[in-house]
Amino acid sequence: MALLAAQPSAPAGYRLTRPPTAVDRLRPKPPHDTARSWIVTLVVTAIAAVTRLWAIGFPEEKIFDEVYYPKNAAEMLRQGYENNPGRLYVVHPPLGKWCIAAGIKLFGDNAVGWRFPAAVAGTVAVLLLIRIVRRMTGSTLLGGIAGLLLTLDGLSLVMSRTSLLDIFLQPFILAGFGCLVMDREQIRRRLAELVESGTEMTRLGPRLGPRPWRLAAAVLLGASCGVKWSGVYFVAGFAVLSVLWDRAARRSAGVGSPTRGTIVRDLPAAVVVLILVPIGAYLLTWTGWFLGENGYERHWAVGHPSKHWGFIPGPLRSLWHYQSETLDFHEGLSSYHPYRSQPWAWLLDARPVNFYYPKDVTGCGSSSCVRQIVSLGTPALWWMFIPALVWMVWLLFSRRDWRAGAILMAFLAGWATWLENTGRTMFFFYMIPVVPFLVMGVTMLLGDVLGRRDASETRRIVGLVAVCTYLALVVINFVWLWPILTGSKITYAGWQARMWFSSWI
Repeated sequence: MALLAAQPSAPAGYRLTRPPTAVDRLRPKPPHDTARSWIVTLVVTAIAAVTRLWAIGFPEEKIFDEVYYPKNAAEMLRQGYENNPGRLYVVHPPLGKWCIAAGIKLFGDNAVGWRFPAAVAGTVAVLLLIRIVRRMTGSTLLGGIAGLLLTLDGLSLVMSRTSLLDIFLQPFILAGFGCLVMDREQIRRRLAELVESGTEMTRLGPRLGPRPWRLAAAVLLGASCGVKWSGVYFVAGFAVLSVLWDRAARRSAGVGSPTRGTIVRDLPAAVVVLILVPIGAYLLTWTGWFLGENGYERHWAVGHPSKHWGFIPGPLRSLWHYQSETLDFHEGLSSYHPYRSQPWAWLLDARPVNFYYPKDVTGCGSSSCVRQIVSLGTPALWWMFIPALVWMVWLLFSRRDWRAGAILMAFLAGWATWLENTGRTMFFFYMIPVVPFLVMGVTMLLGDVLGRRDASETRRIVGLVAVCTYLALVVINFVWLWPILTGSKITYAGWQARMWFSSWI
């Protein structure tokens, strides 16, 4: 586990000409192209916004699970909570539905109102990914590549144009992770300043002081659980990761016993911030339910007094019962669905979900026309995920690269946890929260293909050609799939040409 927190000797593109000191390890040189980095960020984010907002109101009717969540959101907008399980789908927390409600408030109870918040969430995720990758790698180029790849991911595009809950996980989890990266930098910078000042490191090391970035991360990750419960695995994984980063920082600073120092100095506060604060943030997402009088199961505790848990306020006991019912529902959800799939098929992009396929389409210049919206990941990108994960394992164990460890931890939280109950009905789009981290892995792989800045000119040219060729393939693949990602009208022959495998149908 210590390998997950290890620190490479220098960030991407920067090489020390002397053996690294403790200060070098704790505070590597940051990139200085601030203006250029924001130009890249805004340009790529603008591309993402255009692709996600273009014709967002089509189709005008609700598609796939939009039959549930906009209805919930409208109900919550009217009275602040959901209270009719026969008519509403009340098995998910409220925050994602509140996000949809914001769009309905702005644009009305129509297709634009339902979907606009999802488009914003997907666009914000691209912006966050660019800045986070730039921060982690020290490279604006790699940050831009990561944002472009996420922009061109078919699954992320479809989810950003559909009023489902899962897309709202992306910005909350990414923002929480980004705050932890900033927290890591902050505490390493503090330790570097102590080393530079000549402060002697004791066996346990110093206390690290206030951690506002960690607190912000805890709130954001707790909020992700308020969208869907799958956010809790990221809370747990990133909490472990943050504590391991503390240990690595103490070790780099020369603390005599970094493990014991972390346990004594850091762990108690980490437990409070990274466990209790997310719980508090999650409960805050239920404010409307607490304040309302007729929310589903709101007064369950009144009719069910408890001898052992009577000291807990009734509304909290009622919510606990409501959550236990929800857990039972999800654990027992095993009904047949034609587009259900297993986690091991997700990485292969093997079974996308059909969101929209109307009958009797005409006007495409052929006797047989098709419109479809299918949640298909861009294959040129998705089929690089497994090689990228293998490369992350190599980087973790060969270079002790903390970034590879972070990506692998996110992968375990966002994918491997679904293996726990494979009898459950699951869908490909459950991968949406982990996609940005898999894109990080592909980006780091491309960074190594590109080569270091001090590599020979030939090596750099070969690497640049390889990276540009790959990016061109992703662009071409995305453009080719665009009609079946957005419901554009095409001929039946054109649709068949895009159905590469029978499992895509």
